[in-house]
Amino acid sequence: MNDTLAVILAGGKGIRLGPLTRDRAKPAVPFGGIYRIIDFALSNCLNSGLRRMLVLTQYKATSLDRHINMGWKGFFCRELNEYVDNIPPQQRIDEHWYQGTADAVYQNIYEIKKHQASNVLILAGDHVYKMNYQAMVDYHRRLNADLTIGAFRVAPELAKEFGVMQIDEKQRIVAFQEKPKVPLTIPGDCSHCLASMGIYVFSARFLLEQLCRDAGDVRSQRDFGKNIIPSVIQSHRVFAFPFQDENGRTDSYWRDVGTIDAYYEANMDLIAVDPLLNLYDSAWPIRTYQASLPPSKFVFGSHAESDRIGTALDSIVCGGSIISGGSVLRSIVSPKVRVNSFSTVEDSILFEGVEIGRHCRIRRAIIDKGVKLPQGTEIGFDPKYDRQRGFFVSEKGIVIIPKNDSIDSRTNPCDEMDRPSDD
Repeated sequence: MNDTLAVILAGGKGIRLGPLTRDRAKPAVPFGGIYRIIDFALSNCLNSGLRRMLVLTQYKATSLDRHINMGWKGFFCRELNEYVDNIPPQQRIDEHWYQGTADAVYQNIYEIKKHQASNVLILAGDHVYKMNYQAMVDYHRRLNADLTIGAFRVAPELAKEFGVMQIDEKQRIVAFQEKPKVPLTIPGDCSHCLASMGIYVFSARFLLEQLCRDAGDVRSQRDFGKNIIPSVIQSHRVFAFPFQDENGRTDSYWRDVGTIDAYYEANMDLIAVDPLLNLYDSAWPIRTYQASLPPSKFVFGSHAESDRIGTALDSIVCGGSIISGGSVLRSIVSPKVRVNSFSTVEDSILFEGVEIGRHCRIRRAIIDKGVKLPQGTEIGFDPKYDRQRGFFVSEKGIVIIPKNDSIDSRTNPCDEMDRPSDD
């Protein structure tokens, strides 16, 4: 993989993730307690033997830059030509921001040329999956392809959110639709479509030629799916690479966590007895930055009060968290969270530093970093009331409490929390 450069597109706003991307880019959104979404693309690169990566940032990138600098720089040796570099927008053209996925790469064309790679692997930094990119690069070389696109099967009702391909018997792409209203199904299998994963292997010279050509087209939207790919499938060697999962299961796992409900469901996948996404596989580890924290703690089990026992069942509880006489069920508890006495948290995701006051009842909620809930707060039991309080409620009833939100501006949350001596 020494002649392959990975370019990770990590500048998306993630508008459909609503409140969770108010203060951070979509790839920087926490996932699974200790991870950020971008950790999956970065881990796949590292596990695949790719040690040269450019991360193209744009929208509210501070937390993403910090995460990569603290958690990822140590895996690479610059003297051995190994690196993961955060590249902010260059604004080389009329000082505008990136106009599309192809434009993001084009505006960094000099950086890409400088690395003199034979192939360029282009990835999205906001998908959750485990994949060996080396197999895809080898496939690209073997077919002498100009462009290879990662492909997976989806139901037609889901295909409307993706690029949809038709291939011949040699896996060569003969038609491509970007987010079609009526997607083409796989010949002989009307229950599935072949969708693009947004993973591309380009021969480097071909990529640079197409980016320059597209930049000169005033009608172009500067996008790979809308412009670059449809313009080359008839004239060049463009192939589909069937997704090969490294998840250790027979059923492939790939998730675009682009909406609140999709994000919530992907997190909830992790707490199953046999999770669809295996994070405990030492053969394909997902790496991240983790602070040095004390172990999680569950207290008050020895007291006489039967309703004041710290418990967590069917849940993930991360380091530094204290379940202090409260109850957690089917939830993800991120680092440094505190659930105080007589409170219940069910089917929820608590981000780092969340504090749940006494006698709270929380259900089907995502509570962002550092939020402190006053005593007696109830969330997730009355959607109408949750909306009246200004909370975002998804189509499937997931309630979001963003960072720095005040649940009750007339109440000082700190006055109503258990103190550390409560342990």
